[in-house]
Amino acid sequence: MPELPEAETIVRGLRRAVVGERIRRVETPHPDVLRTSPRSFGARVRGRRIEGVGRRGKNVLLPLDGGRVIAVNLGMTGALLPFPRLPHGPQAPTHPAVLFHFESGAVLVFDDQRRFGTVEALDPEEWGERHARMGPEPLEEDFTTEGLRQALRRSASPIRSWLLDQRRIAGVGNIYASEALHLAGIHPARRARTVTAREAGLLHEAIRDVLQAAIDLGGTTIRDYRNADGQAGEYGRRLHVYGREGEPCRACGAGIRRTVISNRSAYFCPSCQPRRGGARRR
Repeated sequence: MPELPEAETIVRGLRRAVVGERIRRVETPHPDVLRTSPRSFGARVRGRRIEGVGRRGKNVLLPLDGGRVIAVNLGMTGALLPFPRLPHGPQAPTHPAVLFHFESGAVLVFDDQRRFGTVEALDPEEWGERHARMGPEPLEEDFTTEGLRQALRRSASPIRSWLLDQRRIAGVGNIYASEALHLAGIHPARRARTVTAREAGLLHEAIRDVLQAAIDLGGTTIRDYRNADGQAGEYGRRLHVYGREGEPCRACGAGIRRTVISNRSAYFCPSCQPRRGGARRR
């Protein structure tokens, strides 16, 4: 958290605020979010113009003139907040880690309470290598039902863990993996290779549907996530299983359960998601 829908929502909000801005200086109150020294990072981006705002998986990308790209992984509590002028008092960012001061006087703040996020300035070759290690974008055309089915057949991992592996699919995290598996009727602990062709089709459609619906509602705010305007996402009220242990399933009324897979919680409905087969589209 944040996952693909939250990163995409932030990207769309930032475009109108930072494209065309030129970086005058960088301030790093918490340099531990950088992968290099503050001096080296500043030298890589200072004087550069932001030419766009994009996304790859859970990463927010700021391409710069000259070819470098600022890559921001939001971690668990990261946010990118643009301001016409840096505010003070109650409106000020509470945990600023990196501040990009623009020549116009505007400021872009990477705010990260727990500081599990990262901010990097990558050369084209460096970003190209990072990009190549990631799986397909689940909302793009190259993410196909057949490709998903073939990839699942080669893995003995639990399907929920498989979905969280960014080398398999870019941008899916625990929230939307849980929701997509529920929608497809697949138990999260099933081995990936046991997913049938029919189930793979249901899962492919469920992943795309859940992600797009979350984007349409501005993402999911559980605790900390805010978009570029500082607003909470609204998809949380649509969640079927994630975080709803003990509550009734919205589809069948059975109690939602929580299990632990690879040291992370997974949520499911024991009726809609039987341990062995039975996937059905609802």
